[in-house]
Amino acid sequence: MNRNRFGAFLLHSLIAAIAVVGYASQSPKTGQPQSESPRPAPTDTGAAQTNTHHPTTQQSSDLPFDRPPLERPALRRDLPAKEAATTPPDKADSVKLAVDLIVLDAQVLQQKTGRIAGDMKKESFTLTEDGVKQTITHFSQDTLPLSVILLIDRGGCMDPFSDRVHEATMAALNRLRPQDEVALMAFHNTVDLVAGFTRDRRRIESALHRIPPHDEQASHCFNRAFDEAANYMNHAGNPDGRRVIIVLTGITTDFDCPGPSGDEVRRTVLESGAVVCGIIPKTAEQRLESGIMRTVTGIGGVFKAKASNLNRLAEETGGEVLSDKPEMLNHVFNDLIDHLRTRYVIGFVSSNTKRDGSFRKIKLDVAQPSTKPEDRLVVRTRRGYIAAKARPVNAEKPPTH
Repeated sequence: MNRNRFGAFLLHSLIAAIAVVGYASQSPKTGQPQSESPRPAPTDTGAAQTNTHHPTTQQSSDLPFDRPPLERPALRRDLPAKEAATTPPDKADSVKLAVDLIVLDAQVLQQKTGRIAGDMKKESFTLTEDGVKQTITHFSQDTLPLSVILLIDRGGCMDPFSDRVHEATMAALNRLRPQDEVALMAFHNTVDLVAGFTRDRRRIESALHRIPPHDEQASHCFNRAFDEAANYMNHAGNPDGRRVIIVLTGITTDFDCPGPSGDEVRRTVLESGAVVCGIIPKTAEQRLESGIMRTVTGIGGVFKAKASNLNRLAEETGGEVLSDKPEMLNHVFNDLIDHLRTRYVIGFVSSNTKRDGSFRKIKLDVAQPSTKPEDRLVVRTRRGYIAAKARPVNAEKPPTH
């Protein structure tokens, strides 16, 4: 980034911060315009890559499952009640299990070294929901296929997707198992679905050459990107697998663009059951831009301006944000894939049977047999979930005359 370009970027950022702060003072509740044009839907720019399968018809008969038949539908994410009401009678049991079972994707680390702790047993964990102890009904490690959305940032002053990053990305994706599926999305002011979910790595490699060009005049619309990615995951991701959104970007925070609010996006991501992770190519330009954005969004936050934060969302969903120099990103990507492969899948049926659509706090802990600091373990998982919402009994009754 030359000096003139940096000066222009800094001026642009400060003007944007002032504009957002000014608007926030006029609209303290939302920080967004009262009326706005509809958000552009993500578009698949590669017709050959489009995958139109529905979650209930996912081709999963070739996937290795060694669990009893009744456990597989139980691993499906908790679906909205309105979907359960329109499901044929022969799928009623599957939907009931899907609504009742809550699935957590958890990682266990040594507190001092950050190393992965493997070989954990179900009995090693304790689980509470809103302070009430829950019974773990399902426990496994690295047995379920992955649904991975790779979300690439194309806005801002710096382009994080260099040739080295491109090579590291493809090498990491090739380390996934054959039954894992990958989708590719790109974003700045808009969100593009470049390639739908596929298990064919050649299609993803081809799609990586078709991502939209970098636009340094565009914004990093994290709120739109996370919203579209989570909605697409809900619509097309394998319902029987684990879900991950990997964001490749140069910054971790930016003001929200017109669209869903941060709270709405957070809810959508939690409902998708996806773990959010980030990969950041670390360069001098990246640190400069990221520092500026942290500063201006921090100033805006004082005036209630809405902003999205990658670190916060990763923490809330049990994910992680990793960074290193572009030439070292192959190791960073490999570490992330290894971490995903050593995570535990923990399922439980809540003792709270109310379907009120409320947010429920989750706390997953590991029993600590040793008091030595070097042996202390920490658990990384999502902090809560959105309960299913009951459908009004008379919602579909025809009018009476």
